[in-house]
Amino acid sequence: MSWLLLTLYGAMTLVLAGNLAFLMARRRRPGGAFSGRLSILVPARNEEANLARLLRTVLAQQGVNFEVVIHDDASEDGTARVVSETGDPRVRLFRGQGPPPGWVGKVHALYQASRQASGDLFLFLDADTAFTDPDALARMTSRYAAFPAHSVLTALPHFRGGAAVLVSLVPYGLLTNLPLPFSERWGGRWVTALNGQCWMIGRDDYLAHEPHLHHPGEVLEDVRIGQYLAGRGIRPKFADLRGELEVWMYRSLGDAWRGFRKNSYLLLGGRPVPFALFFGLFTLTFVAAPFWSVGWLAWAMGTKLASDRFCRFPLWVSLAAPATFVLWVVLLLDSAWSHWRGHVEWKGRGVAARTNRRVG
Repeated sequence: MSWLLLTLYGAMTLVLAGNLAFLMARRRRPGGAFSGRLSILVPARNEEANLARLLRTVLAQQGVNFEVVIHDDASEDGTARVVSETGDPRVRLFRGQGPPPGWVGKVHALYQASRQASGDLFLFLDADTAFTDPDALARMTSRYAAFPAHSVLTALPHFRGGAAVLVSLVPYGLLTNLPLPFSERWGGRWVTALNGQCWMIGRDDYLAHEPHLHHPGEVLEDVRIGQYLAGRGIRPKFADLRGELEVWMYRSLGDAWRGFRKNSYLLLGGRPVPFALFFGLFTLTFVAAPFWSVGWLAWAMGTKLASDRFCRFPLWVSLAAPATFVLWVVLLLDSAWSHWRGHVEWKGRGVAARTNRRVG
């Protein structure tokens, strides 16, 4: 058992150290030049508060020719009013009646938005994101332009908002499990990732492969789309965009719990056998071993502290790591049980794992 734990913690530490060095080195590289038109595509369902913040920061951007295409996914709040109050011709709103059978709401909204976009470059943003300063978008497009042709820019943003005790495990899981340098250079389609909160792709590459159309019913659409594009030679490139983009994921612990409930089971395989395997490894590594040994506890908290410091979470979040790990064990069980029973909802709609199938 000790050898297993030593292997797991050792691998996580190496991956974490390599990823942090990789992201910091990439941030120091010079950018490229982008002179075309950018389309910012945003899915919105009951996003009145988030969308107001995002549009305020988007319309302050300088040095980029852009449009904003928002697909209102049958919202029941003031989402449409917030958009109309901008009075800016660069912002266009399209009202939908909800996704058709076989589609997840976000995937359908982004696919519909892509049908209306006119830019040379597509930037997909969640409504709960926001730019940090008026030059942030120019820096992002410059980073994209520095990548080789047929690349997808995706990001590690600055996580803000409530429920940091749970949200902090999102970047921690990425930074300790996915070796980004290997993934980009040699990893196959199954050793890659894409952050659906923010990703940028050339118009021609998107229209050639239409990833949303090919993954209409995926709750984990960003993971599947990243794998799909990588399998077609369009590999996601991760960048450190903490200085350009903020993500206000959840306002409270309850919101975060409901949000993670819909996809945590799917992240661990989405089927009983792989879920049981990954759940057992997680529980052993982050709950059982630290409970019995101060050394394993220090190692678990040390890697969490390094990730949290890099991602700018407050110190108290790192000190609360043992509670975070226990909460995630309970959350994983809740997610699995909810999916098994078919009782998973998000924004008033049922959510369930669906089989990949092209629609249309």
